[in-house]
Amino acid sequence: MARPAPDAEVDPRTLRAVLGNFCTGVTVITAHDGRRPLGFACQSVTSLSLDPPYVSFCPAKTSTSWPAMRAVESVCINVLAADQKEVCGRFAVSGGDKFEGLPWFRGDNGAPVVSGALARIEAELAFEHEAGDHTIAVCRVTALEAARDVDPLLFFRGGYGSFADM
Repeated sequence: MARPAPDAEVDPRTLRAVLGNFCTGVTVITAHDGRRPLGFACQSVTSLSLDPPYVSFCPAKTSTSWPAMRAVESVCINVLAADQKEVCGRFAVSGGDKFEGLPWFRGDNGAPVVSGALARIEAELAFEHEAGDHTIAVCRVTALEAARDVDPLLFFRGGYGSFADM
């Protein structure tokens, strides 16, 4: 296989297509600013460290939700179940009241917990790193729970599915 020269440009569409072959789970990152719940869909969540307990996720710099959530510093990473594709869809768009009609409750840190989520990870923002058109948010885990014993919602090659679909 031919390798491009180190200074060759990588086409963003090719990058997206190739990285789309990496199956990921789907989450909704939430926070509450004291006036309203906030959130966005995110598939770039990872376990970062067990000691101290860190997780990370990568909001886009174009996110309209993340700046307000960053100011709160307390978030909940809601791991979506296979039956929550609609929940992901409402949080994958910009603007509007994403929580309208959605059952949720406040977690121990005040961030919204999406009812029916497969699992939740409550965390406090520890620090951020600039990373191109995204930000890497590193958060210290403060509470967590695996709430349901069902399949996860998966994202693969631009579509949603579950183990049952494969």
